[in-house]
Amino acid sequence: MKGSELTRLIAGHVFLHACMAGTRMAAPLLALHQGYSPLAVGVLLALFSLTQVFLALPAGRYADQYGLKRPVGWAVGAATAGAGLAVAFPVFPVLCFSALMTGGATGAASIALQRHVGRAAQGATELKRVFSWLAIGPAASNFLGPFVAGLLIDHAGTVAGDITGYRAAFLMMAVIPLGTWFAVRGARELGAVVVAPGAKSNRVWDLLHEPLMRRLMLVNWCLSSCWDVHTFVVPVIGHERGFSASVIGSILGAFAIAAALVRVVMPLFASRLHEHVVVAWAMVLTAVMFAVYPFMQTPLAMGVCSVLLGVALGSVQPMIMSTLHQIMPESRHGEALGLRLMSINASSVVMPMLFGTVGAVVGVSVVFWTVGVVVGAGARPAWLLRPATGSGHHNASVKAHKTGG
Repeated sequence: MKGSELTRLIAGHVFLHACMAGTRMAAPLLALHQGYSPLAVGVLLALFSLTQVFLALPAGRYADQYGLKRPVGWAVGAATAGAGLAVAFPVFPVLCFSALMTGGATGAASIALQRHVGRAAQGATELKRVFSWLAIGPAASNFLGPFVAGLLIDHAGTVAGDITGYRAAFLMMAVIPLGTWFAVRGARELGAVVVAPGAKSNRVWDLLHEPLMRRLMLVNWCLSSCWDVHTFVVPVIGHERGFSASVIGSILGAFAIAAALVRVVMPLFASRLHEHVVVAWAMVLTAVMFAVYPFMQTPLAMGVCSVLLGVALGSVQPMIMSTLHQIMPESRHGEALGLRLMSINASSVVMPMLFGTVGAVVGVSVVFWTVGVVVGAGARPAWLLRPATGSGHHNASVKAHKTGG
């Protein structure tokens, strides 16, 4: 895959994801400013993930049918409309609608982009390389979107934090997705996928008949839960120990920076990395970090744990994506990506509530230890995530679209 085209696709990913990330920061702040309760704000935040739970599978099938540009075009329109409506009507019901639209649009576009990049890559090494680069997009946009929105909220109005500043922030979030369309519209659509004669029905659960796909989904769920538990538990532990908000934010920020940096480095070593080895060792390191994290009493010690966790968990997504594209038929890559995204977002909706319940009863340290045990046990299924050499679906798919199939 050409570097210039990959750069455009990464930029497109960044612009659309930044729209959601900025809206996800601005909308809750406005709701709190208007006097809504933390419970209402929690519901608002959940809506960013909720749409993706229900939209992921249809979006995956749509991408399998229409390729890259049409799904991305619809996603750009939905994100612009969602954020734009908040400019005209900055009230809580509309903020909820904006959350649904921007969250769903980002998920649908991500599936189309990931599917396109996976099909364009040639061989397992390039799969790992391109997915490592593509995974940098969300990390960059998680900084870009909130940073720009925050500046506008504080400085665009006559008084910091007035409604004019929020309108300006939502207006910018509505404009940013247009950059996605300008970045993606010049991309070359790949040839249509040729479905093998006599192919069976396309029920989504048929995907799970493949043992490697079942293992992949299990491992993916375990690791996505680790992101959620770290985001949830660290502020609680930091508050219990009297850390300031900036210190807690720095600990979480160290995690995000480490996760992004490891994805920058991984393409340099793609030819030496084996997916199942990286994922298995990441799960072992995560289990160890979760075991010792509650015993870390100082911000520096927690920061070191956070960095190591960021390295471990940040290395996983490119390996998961590479494996998925090798074990699934090309005609169902979008659907498989949708199933993966659906499980991640369902976990993001349900698991924080479960963590909160368990933490209130037995303490948040037990949450860390319990998830650590589960992740450690998942290292063996991760080690078995090894596609058959030379016989994967991806090798055949590369030949197919090279010949216009």
